[in-house]
Amino acid sequence: MADETNAGSPAGTQAGAAQNQPEMVLQNIYVKDASFEAPQGPNIPVEQWNPQFGLNMNTAGTTVAQDMHEVVLTITLEAKIGDKVAYLVEVKQAGLFLIRGYGLDQTRQIIGTYCPNVLFPYARQSVSDLILRGGFPPFLLPPVNFDALFQQSMAQQAAQQQQAAVN
Repeated sequence: MADETNAGSPAGTQAGAAQNQPEMVLQNIYVKDASFEAPQGPNIPVEQWNPQFGLNMNTAGTTVAQDMHEVVLTITLEAKIGDKVAYLVEVKQAGLFLIRGYGLDQTRQIIGTYCPNVLFPYARQSVSDLILRGGFPPFLLPPVNFDALFQQSMAQQAAQQQQAAVN
């Protein structure tokens, strides 16, 4: 009986309305590039294992087709003991996202916040796996607030644009 209540509305109208709705769909997740370097090997004595870590993250998005965006989260982690590099890990975790029906600013925010949040757990696991396979103690990347990083990046861009306008 529930089908009878919808019998009066044309199917084409429903399909057209659904097509105009904003949508965001993950199509694929993959490792685009990964590298691990351990110049000293895992031959650092455990009692000396108190490294200083350097972490760098970057997000880049490119349009690969209409409404289809590739987003790449690059994570570089360096562990140093004194002036010697214990290991250097770089992972480029990528995803293909269908983003349709949003304005330019909303799409930019989705690429800068939502997409990296989806990719981060995969990148975190890849970094951890590479470190363990290199023979080093486990390391888990700390949680990241991509919303705050995006807002900070937008504020920096606005400040640079203001500075350029003044000069």
